[in-house]
Amino acid sequence: MLHACGRKLAALAAAVLAAALAAAVQPARADELPPIDASTSLLVVAPHPDDETLCCAGVIQRVVHAGGHASVVWITSGDASELDLLLIEHRLFVAPAKLRELAVRRMHEARAASTLLGIPIEGQLFLGYPDRGIQALLAGLLTGHESTPYTSRFTASAAVPYPDAVSPNHPYTGASLEQDLAAVIERVRPTLVLAPSPRDSHPDHAASGELTARVIARHAPQALLRCWIVHGGEGWPSPRQLSPGLPLERAPRLGSEPLATFELTPAEEDRKLEALRAYATQMRTLSPLLLAFVRTTESFSAAR
Repeated sequence: MLHACGRKLAALAAAVLAAALAAAVQPARADELPPIDASTSLLVVAPHPDDETLCCAGVIQRVVHAGGHASVVWITSGDASELDLLLIEHRLFVAPAKLRELAVRRMHEARAASTLLGIPIEGQLFLGYPDRGIQALLAGLLTGHESTPYTSRFTASAAVPYPDAVSPNHPYTGASLEQDLAAVIERVRPTLVLAPSPRDSHPDHAASGELTARVIARHAPQALLRCWIVHGGEGWPSPRQLSPGLPLERAPRLGSEPLATFELTPAEEDRKLEALRAYATQMRTLSPLLLAFVRTTESFSAAR
């Protein structure tokens, strides 16, 4: 009888332990981020320089402060900015060499901004694929034309033209883009990935989000993927100005999707603003939009 009771108690204890372990490994709900601590390895996927600071600066700082590891990979270097070309270079027509020079400037700004947020130089990774060309490269992947070459109508480049990129001279194909992003993910080994929402109205953003989900599923299924949005609807976020003390409201394009809200400390909000100001080229052309993202909160949706 005593042996039978002992076996029952042991079985009960084992069941309780199993339930506790199961609860411990449950993924975060769609309306929350996982706990951030020294074991966190964060990778932010940014279509263009400045996206990482707009939407993820608070989380980046929190990971670094907790002793975790933070990295950012820029899919493009922002080399299709005709507005920059007009307002900074005073040129009315596309000038490939000047756009490549502007991209190099934006890459320097991205390094300055991400360094302010605490990302080490080895975690600042550029792929150098064509601005406004990511949707076409993703379409090639999805339709069996992953090796079809693409030439940027802005830079006249058909391969990665930047020596500081992860894979300089890699051809502009869907296969190369997927391979390079997979290499970054395997290098970083993220536990948390923050990428653009496929619901973002900018084609580069939506395509980058879809590509990230595809690569994570194949190469890092253990990582938690959450999505942020920049182009979330007409006039969003509002007001288009620096608004201290205001939270970031829900983007219309996200509908009723569950959102994880991340609250920034005042110091994190101040550092976010400082990092955004490192983007001198973008501040000259888009400052109202950029400053509108300096809020008390950042928000993330589940990958769909």
